[in-house]
Amino acid sequence: MKAKWLLSIFTGMLIISMATPATAAEDSRELQDESIYDVLVDRFFNKQIQNDYEVNGADPAAFNGGDFAGLTGEINHIDEMGFTVLSIGPVFSSETYDGKKVLDYNKVERHFGTEEELKALIDKTHEVGMKIMVDVPTQQVSANHVWVKENSQWFTENEDGTMALDLENPEAQTALTDFAVGFVSDYEIDGMRLQQTSAIHPNFIQSFSEAIKSVRDIYLLSDQEMELVSGLDAAVVPGIEGALRNAYKNFDHETSDLAELMKTTEGNLIQVDSLANSRFTADMIAEKGYPPTRWNLLFTQLFTMPGIPVMQYGSEIAMNGEEAPETHQIMDLGVDPEMAEHITNLNSLRNTSEALRTGDLEILHEEGGWLVYKRSNDEETWIIAINNSSETKSISLPADIVGSDKEMRGLFESDIVRQEANGEYMITLDREVAETFNIIEERGFNKAYIAALIVLYVVFMIFLRIVWKKGKQRKADEAAKANA
Repeated sequence: MKAKWLLSIFTGMLIISMATPATAAEDSRELQDESIYDVLVDRFFNKQIQNDYEVNGADPAAFNGGDFAGLTGEINHIDEMGFTVLSIGPVFSSETYDGKKVLDYNKVERHFGTEEELKALIDKTHEVGMKIMVDVPTQQVSANHVWVKENSQWFTENEDGTMALDLENPEAQTALTDFAVGFVSDYEIDGMRLQQTSAIHPNFIQSFSEAIKSVRDIYLLSDQEMELVSGLDAAVVPGIEGALRNAYKNFDHETSDLAELMKTTEGNLIQVDSLANSRFTADMIAEKGYPPTRWNLLFTQLFTMPGIPVMQYGSEIAMNGEEAPETHQIMDLGVDPEMAEHITNLNSLRNTSEALRTGDLEILHEEGGWLVYKRSNDEETWIIAINNSSETKSISLPADIVGSDKEMRGLFESDIVRQEANGEYMITLDREVAETFNIIEERGFNKAYIAALIVLYVVFMIFLRIVWKKGKQRKADEAAKANA
């Protein structure tokens, strides 16, 4: 435990010393600067027993008890990983724990808590410097929705018995828009995400966006892979989930499709799975892969490539599942934090590096799981090397890529690569290892870093000596009592 603690400190020091100190404040961040943690309220943490109406934790299809108060109380888990946006799914009165089968848009789901508790969650999220957004389901609402009873002509029935709101119907458009404008006015949320966005007519998306943004300039996102349409601030990049899954579910997989997609992801949402499909862990297990290794390689890709990373709750503990409700397990906050620490380090790096968020991309090499790319702007340059293969890999980078008289300093494997006599820089990585190199002027040893290590070592040795002396004195006292 002490070793992990010290390693975390050292990695943090490296990130602080190498990255540019340019983390944007909450109110000045743009969408491209964000990273999103996606959660279902019912499946995160149960804090209030007062709202446990017919809760059944043994039935994965039932409400399991998670609530707004639970998210508020455990928000540090999310904040400490460096995420800047908390996405909490649908919060409206619903037949189901996932909030999709909406009964009434104008009521908060009672299992989740009260309106005051939702506002407290929003306030707490802002207090820690994060933004918060909610989902708006429209295409699979409950057949018992209050609008179905009053205005059945606004809906069409789905094969599963749920109802789809016809958003080409002017009255339905007005009703949904009025609800959304009222909700944004009443609750200081920072974004909305339309569920099953591709089924909604683009003209309505445009008018809906204009209406809610007239109240406050919030994000409007799509939850699906689709081409961006007017009114949406971002959508999931078409093909990105499949490309990431195929590349990282096992080693030695081709990454050519992913490398091509990376050229198109800037400014849009990137994710390996979602709350609507199977967990990425299921792919790894089917391939007999080791989830922590697979996930850590994927995380390096997700947080250093162009785009806005979206991560589902539970990915930090390799949550498994083929379909809902198995994919929507109760979050276990007591699991070994090693993977969460890796996310923390990557998010910290991304949050402090404008080049990793919005810089240029250059694919340097791609072959059989060996992917190397460059992210840069006028102030900083990074080389990301991911060896997702079954053998050690090397690559020589010329000076026109790295520059002359530079050092490439690795943040996670602690490698330092210097220019060789032939003018090139040789990177070598063991199998299933990823590294993020910061390119800096050649300077030999980092004196400040070495000094900090020495101070930590001295403090630790003093601590050990104090403990030893106290133990020695205690034994002497016990011996004296025994002889008395």
